[in-house]
Amino acid sequence: MKVFDTTPAALGYTFPAEWVPHRATWFSWPRPEGISFPGKYHTVPENLARIFAAIATRERVEVNVPNENYEHLVREQLQEHGCPLANIYFHHIPTNESWCRDHGPAFVVRKNPRTGRGEMAIVDWAFNAWGGKYPPFDADDAVPTRIAEELGLGVFYPKIVMEGGSVEFNGAGTVLTTTDCLLNKNRNPGLSQRQIERYLKDYYGQQHVCWLTGGIAGDDTDGHIDDLARFISPRKLVIAVEDDPRDANYRTLRSVRRQAAELRDQAGRPFEIVEIPMPGAVEHDGQRLPATYVNFYFVNGALLVPTYRDRKNDAKALAILQRHLPRRQVIGIDCLELIWGLGAIHCLSQQQPRV
Repeated sequence: MKVFDTTPAALGYTFPAEWVPHRATWFSWPRPEGISFPGKYHTVPENLARIFAAIATRERVEVNVPNENYEHLVREQLQEHGCPLANIYFHHIPTNESWCRDHGPAFVVRKNPRTGRGEMAIVDWAFNAWGGKYPPFDADDAVPTRIAEELGLGVFYPKIVMEGGSVEFNGAGTVLTTTDCLLNKNRNPGLSQRQIERYLKDYYGQQHVCWLTGGIAGDDTDGHIDDLARFISPRKLVIAVEDDPRDANYRTLRSVRRQAAELRDQAGRPFEIVEIPMPGAVEHDGQRLPATYVNFYFVNGALLVPTYRDRKNDAKALAILQRHLPRRQVIGIDCLELIWGLGAIHCLSQQQPRV
């Protein structure tokens, strides 16, 4: 395995938009002894089976499991819930938790300047379980390098903490993030905003950084962007909005909407803002959960959107996204049980682009 001693940007690598063609989607299967789904782990396999089934007809599904015995058990669970195994592949890579968006590899790509052929590498950011909230996290932190070893890919090591759910890309040179997360002292206390911007540009291969301030109720990540605002094209930004003044998210999301109107892309142009509703409040055991439709995930030819059995807003959110993505099939997947883990489809997945 090659370890690079420079940055992806210096070698012409960039992190592509999520909607580019994929080779595969990566997941880390949750363990019963993990902390993500207390008292509800038994409901998770069915939810994951639905997600895997929707993806596997379009691209490979790569699944991290601790060992051969776990692989056998997961295969049985997927089959029990009607998920075909034909395009699902297992890797014996142990993890602490299931949130592959945050602990998984960041795949960067380039065209070789000499041959013109596509090439891929992995950025292995440090991972500290969202500011040290949920130890241990040593297995999660090792995942990108373990995958690089299996795939025979070179690795860049920025040596700072970064989670995949904290950054969003328009595919044209802009990365969007939040001050709440990236400037939180529980991540990289010795770095200034300007220094963090430099890392974002150098290791994701971007030219421009946009910042929002805010985080939704129930979010334990200190304001991940993939709960607030997502790109669906280089110029279109989907923003979650809440119309009920009594809701805990009302003020925050109004503020985020105002901020979004002031953002400019890498060429100095405003984004087209697409408003999407929030679902009604989702709670479990009196705890507000971070249910949001913007935790969607692009796969080849489709968009997978978490839904929460909200008759009015589920349908409205899906219709808005379908209207703006006419060439993709917008698919709602019930995540009411899954959200007890404080994440949904995007939080669980990590795309591997096709080169």
